Amino acid sequence: MRFEEFLRESATRFPDKTALVAQGRRVTYSQLDDLSDELAQGLVNRGVARGDRVVLFLDNCAEAVVSIFAVLKAGAVFCPVNPSTKVDKLTFILNNCRAKALITQQRGVQVAADAVVGAPSVSVTVVADGDAAPSHANFVHWGDTLAAPSLELLKAAPGIDIDLAMLIYTSGSTGFPKGVMMTHQNVVAAATSITTYLENTSDDIILNVLPIAFDYGLYQVLMAVKIGATLVLEKSFAFPQVILQRVAEEKVTGLPLVPTMAAILIAQRNLEAGALPHLRYITNTAAALPPSHIERLQALFPHVALYSMYGLTECKRCTWLPPSELKNRITSVGIAIPGTEAYVVDDKGERVGPGVVGELVIRGAHVMKGYWENPEATAQALRPGPHDWERVLHTGDLFRADKEGFLYFVGRKDDIIKSRGEKVAPKEVENIIYALEGVAEVAVIGVPDPILGSAIKAVVAPEPGAQLAEVDIVRHCARFLEDFMVPKFVEFRPALPKTESGKISRRLVAEAQAGNA
Repeated sequence: MRFEEFLRESATRFPDKTALVAQGRRVTYSQLDDLSDELAQGLVNRGVARGDRVVLFLDNCAEAVVSIFAVLKAGAVFCPVNPSTKVDKLTFILNNCRAKALITQQRGVQVAADAVVGAPSVSVTVVADGDAAPSHANFVHWGDTLAAPSLELLKAAPGIDIDLAMLIYTSGSTGFPKGVMMTHQNVVAAATSITTYLENTSDDIILNVLPIAFDYGLYQVLMAVKIGATLVLEKSFAFPQVILQRVAEEKVTGLPLVPTMAAILIAQRNLEAGALPHLRYITNTAAALPPSHIERLQALFPHVALYSMYGLTECKRCTWLPPSELKNRITSVGIAIPGTEAYVVDDKGERVGPGVVGELVIRGAHVMKGYWENPEATAQALRPGPHDWERVLHTGDLFRADKEGFLYFVGRKDDIIKSRGEKVAPKEVENIIYALEGVAEVAVIGVPDPILGSAIKAVVAPEPGAQLAEVDIVRHCARFLEDFMVPKFVEFRPALPKTESGKISRRLVAEAQAGNA
C-alpha cells in the first residue's frame, strides 16, 4: 500500500473531522485530501513526474503537510529539509538528488533563490505563503499552483509500494549529508509498528513541535493521518507555557519530546502533579532521558504512559521500552519494535551474549533501501544478514543487552555526534571553522550534556598572532550552519594531538577533554 492512500481512506472515514490544527487554522480530512489533490495536479502540470524528487524547504505549517501528500499523490518523492539550512548545503541537496521542484515560504525565499541558481535540475519553486511569488525566475505562488485534479490523478495509482516515498538527508562522516532512501513499504511498516505499541487510535490528538524535517517530527504527521487522528502542529517549544496551554485547550493525548524539551517541561514551576488530565502518553527519542528526568516526569504525570525509545533515520525506530518496565530498567531503551529484530554483534558480525558490548543490528521491513547514489556508504550500513537474501542495518552504535534481552545504549561507534536529536558530522562543522581567518587547526567533538545528549565542542589551535575569541567562532558558525550544529563550547589550545601519520586525532582530543573534566 502506498502511503498517500491512508489520507484518502481517512478522508472517506472522517471527512469532517479535524485532521490538522496549525497557526490557528483548522483543516478537516476532506480539506486536506482536496488541497493535496490540487497541489499534486499543479506539480504534475509543471512537469513533476513519477519518481522525481521535490524538496520541501518549509517549517511546521499546514502547507508542509499538504505538500507531503501532494508530492506522493503525484507519484514523486518528497525530501524535507530543515528551514534553517544555509545556501551551500541546500544547493548540495538539490544537486545530489537532482530535485525537480522546490517548495518554500517567504522566510526561505532568498536562500532558495540563491540555491536554485546553482541547481539546474530545479524547474519550479513554489512559495507557500505571502501575497505573490517573488520576481525570481521560475518562482510561482502557492495559489497559482493549485489546479483542479484530473480523473487520472484521482483514479490511477501513481506507482507501487516499493517505489521511493521520501529522501531524508542525514549527516555523513565525510561532512556531506547522505540521502536515506525510504520506500512506501518502509514508511508503512515503521508507522504501523509504532502506532501499534503506542496503541494509537483515531481518538488521539497529538501535539508536535518537532521539525517536520526531523524524522521524529515527520512521523507524527504520517502516523496521525494513517490512523485518522488529529495533529496539532506548533513551530517550536520556545514558549513552553503557550504549548502547555495548547495541550490543555486541544485536549491533547500524545506528546512527543526530546530531552531538551523534557528538561524545560519539568522546570515549569506552575505545573502541578496530575495536570493535563487528557494526556495519555509521552514519548522520548533522540538522546536517552536522564533517570532523574524520567522520575520527575512520572511524578508530574502519574497517569501518563512514558515511552523511552531509540531510533535512527535509516530505519526510523529501532527499540521501545514498555512503560511498565521503567521502574526496573530506567536506563534501558527497550526491545525491538513490533515486527522487527534488534541484536548486538561483535566486529566479525557474530551475535554476542548478555552484558557484552557490540554494535546494534536491525532487521525489518522498516530498514532503508540505502543511501541515495552512495554505494560505498550503503555497503557499510547494509550488510549480509542471517539469510543469503537479506541485508540488515548496522547502526554504528554500541549497545549491550541484559539477560532478558533489554537493550542499553553505550555510545557511538563512529565520529557522528547526536545533539538535540540531530546527527552532526564533525567534518562539516570543522570545514566551516577552517574558513575563518586565523584558524590553524580544529577538531569538533561531542561532550556529555544532560539535556542535549551531546553538546558540540570546537577545539581550536589559532595561527600565531591571531586574536580569536570564543564569540568569533560561534558567530562564524551561526552564519553558515543550522542552529543545532553551532558549537556550544569552544576551547583554544596551542596545537592539537595527531596520529603517527600526522592527522589530527579527534579521539586524542576527546581523551584530553575527558582527562581535564
